[in-house]
Amino acid sequence: MNKELIEALDLLEKEKNISKATLLEAIENSLLTACKNHFGKADNVKVNINPETGDFAVYASKEVVETVEDPVTQISLAEARIRDPKYYLGDTVHVPIESKSFGRIATQNAKNVILQKIREEERSQQFSEWYQKEKDVVTGIVQRDNGRNISINLGRVDAVLNETEQVKGEVFKPTERIKVYVLEVKDTNKGPRITVSRTHPDLVKRLFEEEVTEVKDGTVEIKAIAREAGSRTKIAVCSNDPNVDPVGACVGINGARVGSVVNELRGEKIDIITWDDNPAILIENALSPAKVICVLADEEAREAQVIVPDYQLSLAIGKEGQNARLAARLTGYKIDIKSESQARELGLFEEMGIDYQEDGVYDDFETDYEVSASGEEYDSADLADLSSEEDK
Repeated sequence: MNKELIEALDLLEKEKNISKATLLEAIENSLLTACKNHFGKADNVKVNINPETGDFAVYASKEVVETVEDPVTQISLAEARIRDPKYYLGDTVHVPIESKSFGRIATQNAKNVILQKIREEERSQQFSEWYQKEKDVVTGIVQRDNGRNISINLGRVDAVLNETEQVKGEVFKPTERIKVYVLEVKDTNKGPRITVSRTHPDLVKRLFEEEVTEVKDGTVEIKAIAREAGSRTKIAVCSNDPNVDPVGACVGINGARVGSVVNELRGEKIDIITWDDNPAILIENALSPAKVICVLADEEAREAQVIVPDYQLSLAIGKEGQNARLAARLTGYKIDIKSESQARELGLFEEMGIDYQEDGVYDDFETDYEVSASGEEYDSADLADLSSEEDK
């Protein structure tokens, strides 16, 4: 019994995740290669390996002939009968081959065949493993800064965080643990090449799936995400269970759930709004924390006219237009925001058929134009930040 061989195969199977059957096949091929290098051919050579004991036998099938012309494939009748008197001309004799008879070069080539097979299987296993994790979030350790790119260790393989996939302003220290989104996995001669991202919108989605049980099990669904990495993200959520508040589930008690995601994203602000199939209501929700007077949405043109109170105009647009820009990306509508004074001067109320009144009440508008009233807003940003932004 070849205990050492079996132990070595078991160890390789455990460390490299390569099946014992594959390793035995590699050994068989290596022995065939050694025979070919030693005898010049191996078409008539057979290898039998016992997977339980590790014992193996190599033999050549030779035809019994009167006169031997090819000693590799033929054997004389006299020699065959020395082995067993029952043989006759035309019979096939199995002649054992001692591996000790192989030369140094043949042995080295056999070793290379085994090593090559192990490397190929290891690369194949790694690629298969990481290909299944494509479009998912994994935790890695920052290794080194390769110029503009960052090398991230993911265990047995390294990933590349390209400059274009890095959040502007984020600085990582060696050995720091970070979560990254697996953007792409490619198979190469040197193993899988894994590209990861910190800017992809789905990074936020996957983080919420990790933190929020209702999102992971499908009770709460993330319908849309709009993100400006490092600054602000808006996500629209809905619930498949009438007893579950989708926004409250994502925010968590005292903001614990959304807070964990914000911390992982290094303080990036996250607005969570309720999804609605009515585009007018969805657009109003998407413009939070700004209050909205009315929304007129054209579903065919994918355009919307929004009117907000004068003091809410700057908040609705946001710093450098960010709030309006993210709301447009989230809803898929081109949004034109006007203040109440601007709408009155341009005659938008009359154009929309709205009975404008000084007290801010608009008769029958909700029925005619699918307008929604301002609802609750949820923002992971501090209330102080929101207050200061509204004051501006």
